[in-house]
Amino acid sequence: MPRLTPIHYGKFAKFLEYIGCQFVRQRGSHMIYRRSDLNRPIVFLASKQLSTIVITNNLRTLNISKEKYLEILEKIK
Repeated sequence: MPRLTPIHYGKFAKFLEYIGCQFVRQRGSHMIYRRSDLNRPIVFLASKQLSTIVITNNLRTLNISKEKYLEILEKIK
């Protein structure tokens, strides 16, 4: 199974838009995305590299497996 690696926040934002999330606002350096079926927003720091912990926590909120995430990342390259 491939491992998660840190990625640029812009690529993660493209991933979120691909799966139907919408950019709501930016507060300081935190980007906030929403989707109608989620109970809480997706929040991440607009820094050069998102850590795997941030990615994993947001995937848990989205209810998306690591395998599905990596598959979608390959599609949006």
